[in-house]
Amino acid sequence: MKLILIDDDCLVVSALKMILESEPDFEVAATAEDGSAAPALYREHRPDVLLMDIRMKQKNGLDAAEEILQEFPSARILLLTTFSDDEYIIKALKLGAAGYLLKQDYQNIIPAIRAAASGQTVFGTEIVSRIPELMGTQKETTDYKKYGISERELEVIRLIAEGLSNKEIAARLYLSEGTVRNYLTTILDKLNLRDRTQLAVFYLSGRQQ
Repeated sequence: MKLILIDDDCLVVSALKMILESEPDFEVAATAEDGSAAPALYREHRPDVLLMDIRMKQKNGLDAAEEILQEFPSARILLLTTFSDDEYIIKALKLGAAGYLLKQDYQNIIPAIRAAASGQTVFGTEIVSRIPELMGTQKETTDYKKYGISERELEVIRLIAEGLSNKEIAARLYLSEGTVRNYLTTILDKLNLRDRTQLAVFYLSGRQQ
C-alpha cells in the first residue's frame, strides 16, 4: 500500500514513518513538511492513503485536502492532529476526508489506514459521538424523495445521525437487527455512500439553521 506522509514536525514524520514501514505491505512513497507540497506529491504518486497534519505554516492540511479532493474526488485523506478542535472536525467532515485522527492515538493509526484504503470513513469514537452536536440542531432541506428514500428509510437515517447502533434502531422501530442492516445497505446504495458515518454527515450537512 502506497502512502504519503505530510507533517511540519520532523520528529513526528520520523516516528510515523517507522511505525508505517513496520508493516510489510506499507510503503511511504514520499514525505513533506507543508500542505503546499501535497497536491503535487499526490499527482506524482497517487497514494492509496495520504496522511496529513492539519496545522502547518504555509498551507494547512484542510486547505490542501480540499484542493486535492477537487481534482481527485476519490482521494483517501486521513487528517492527523493533536487538537480535537470543533471547527477542524466540521470542515473535515464536510470536505469528505477519509478520516480525522488524533496523533496521540498511535495504536489506531494502522487499522485506520487500512480501513480508509478499503473505502471506510474513519473518525475516532469520541468524534463520531459528537457529530450531531457539532452540526447543530437544524431543519431538513434535502429532498430525499429524489433519491428514492422512503419514509421508513428516512427514519433509519435520522436515528443513525443521532448515533444509534443497529441494535438500538431495531428496538426503537420494532424491527430485527437484520432488517435494519438491510435498510442501511439499501440507503447507502441509493445515496452512493460508503458507510454510516458518511450517511450521518450527509444527513446533517443537508440541513440548515
